[in-house]
Amino acid sequence: MLNNSTQTSNSDQLDNAQSELDTFPFVSWLRTVAPYIHSFHGKTFVIAFAGELATDSELENLVEDIAMLHAMGMRIVLVHGSRPQIQEQLALHSIDARYGTGQMLGYRITDLATMECVKEAVGELRLDIEACFSQGLPNTPMAGSRISVISGNFITARPVGIVNGVDFVHTGLVRKVDHESIKMSLDHNKIVLLSPLGFSPTGQAFNLAYEDVACSAATALKADKLIFLSSVHGLKDTLGEHLAEISLPQLTPMLGPDGMEPGELRSLLHTAVKAIKLGVNRVHILPHNRDGALLEELFTHDGIGTMIVASDIENLREATMDDVGGILQIISPLEDEGVLAPRGRDVIERDISCFSVIEHDHVIFGCAALFQFSGGLGELACLAVDPETQGTGDGERLLKRIEARAREIGIKRLFVLTTRTEHWFLKRGFIKSSVDELPKERKSHYNWDRKSMVLIKTL
Repeated sequence: MLNNSTQTSNSDQLDNAQSELDTFPFVSWLRTVAPYIHSFHGKTFVIAFAGELATDSELENLVEDIAMLHAMGMRIVLVHGSRPQIQEQLALHSIDARYGTGQMLGYRITDLATMECVKEAVGELRLDIEACFSQGLPNTPMAGSRISVISGNFITARPVGIVNGVDFVHTGLVRKVDHESIKMSLDHNKIVLLSPLGFSPTGQAFNLAYEDVACSAATALKADKLIFLSSVHGLKDTLGEHLAEISLPQLTPMLGPDGMEPGELRSLLHTAVKAIKLGVNRVHILPHNRDGALLEELFTHDGIGTMIVASDIENLREATMDDVGGILQIISPLEDEGVLAPRGRDVIERDISCFSVIEHDHVIFGCAALFQFSGGLGELACLAVDPETQGTGDGERLLKRIEARAREIGIKRLFVLTTRTEHWFLKRGFIKSSVDELPKERKSHYNWDRKSMVLIKTL
């Protein structure tokens, strides 16, 4: 029978081992998201959410997520919708909702009685949001934090007017955003809260679409991201697969006469196109009913929604000294597994001009190197992609880039040394060869302990 001290010792060892197992995924995750946190620090995000999010009791979770972004140094402008809240007020007062048709489809006709319901609904929801930020976020990672929220008359509006004989009365459009006051508030570490209400210079109030407010604020601030949390789950391709990213040239045909049907998604996409054309870098469309969707979209490679960009943000280019750290991060795990021959930082720095990298939103996800030898021979080396993007074609694109570089400098045949990826290269035109086929200067450095296979492709 074990004595108490032995039992305690064994128990401590098991606890320590379990602790290491429990901690490792967190450490790995934190290292993965660190580049995003660094990239987003000091950036301006306009986050807009539909009123349905508040009715589905998801508001507190969203506030926790926004509080974390704010703590990481991101400048947050929050815009809320209020359509279900307005509808509730109209029902309480037995007022029928009326909407425009044709080009004004979806726009509420806001008469005087409806406007009073709008004020009541918007005011109540804004107070609920401010209360959520003021409760100290108990039992959360942000417990005890002090977050100040600023709201006010930042939006100047104008009336929609009479369209096709229909007077929209107090329904308005954004005329101007007081971006200087908003920036001043952001500079003082405040979260700015914008409601879908605007005011004319004469003091008249107008009911606005929260999408219009968000887009106008984002463009006036030249925001880095405009994020919509709505009932829309993003775009799908013709096969029904989720589209994590789409550029304006790809999106334009979808919004043509023969494109998608009118609805919330089409409306949001038109808003996204407008925002990007006016200077917003990225527009994201996320589902509001998925807990943590905001964090998942920002801190994972593929996200959870659809990101709309001006052009393809994936960049395949030649490496610079600034990329050494990113290259090492990609190849180090493969070196540890014995897939790649070991290279130190000094070797990468020395050979950096030989490398090409593929980056996505300023984060490196793959690399490859080309070394030239006599006799028209070149070596493809250090081809590696991040495990998260394997199967997406990054390796193929890097190979084509290296082949193009090789042709430019007169290389006729490309060889590669591999221990585990023989079939991948064989499928792409390489054929088995022998060490004797290597150029003399490379053959002298062949590692006979690794016994790498030699594969050659004629360009």
